Amino acid sequence: MENKQFVDFYGKKVIVTGASSGIGRAITVMLSRYGANLILIGRDRTRLDETVAMLESDDNHTIVLDLQEHSEILPEIKKISKGFGRIYGMCHSAGVVETRSLSSTKIDGIRSMIDVNLLSGIELARAVCRRDVMEEKGGSILFISSIYALVGMPGQIGYTASKGAVNSAARTMAIELARRKIRVNTLSPGLVRTDMTNKAFELLTEEQIKKLEEAFPLGVGSPEEVARAAVFLLAPQNSWITGTNLVIDGGYTAA
Repeated sequence: MENKQFVDFYGKKVIVTGASSGIGRAITVMLSRYGANLILIGRDRTRLDETVAMLESDDNHTIVLDLQEHSEILPEIKKISKGFGRIYGMCHSAGVVETRSLSSTKIDGIRSMIDVNLLSGIELARAVCRRDVMEEKGGSILFISSIYALVGMPGQIGYTASKGAVNSAARTMAIELARRKIRVNTLSPGLVRTDMTNKAFELLTEEQIKKLEEAFPLGVGSPEEVARAAVFLLAPQNSWITGTNLVIDGGYTAA
């Protein structure tokens, strides 16, 4: 009986944003274990290089880019695909969060979250899906969303709004791009300890943090647990999965 790996990215080139830390770094490292050649996007060259040093695959590249500069995304993607080869997939993991009550919410803060969490992801997808960029047989696009796109969370008005929009946009992309065999999915993690969540916790008391963590029946998640789910959704072998949102939250939304 022929033995085929359930997940195999050998020869596949995958872009990961937010690859310099947290969930994005974990996804990048996990993809490399399955043979993917990675294109890492982030703002910090030093931290991107640290991620590259963790990879098990060869022939990986980095792009130092501020994703709020939307006009720079397409030229960078075209340049890397021209020199590196056609792209199979993209995971938009980069994100920003700002914890504020409604009374202290500023429009500029919401706009910043929408710029990175939503608009840069749409522009990345637009660039990657170009016929002269993506593999001719199709590919896979994944957006890292959040369970807070599905349930409310005090102090996260702008963040939840941006992630809810990501889910809606991804469903529409999935329908539009299906004829080209391009799959589009979202992954919604619960509470995962990263630099970004630690920063968000700075405005909370220890008691509030403990209460939040206890709301997750299986406890707080790790970036590696999210990475395994991301690899599953991106994998070429899972070619019939599109337009879905996979919740990985330790039972939070089931409680």
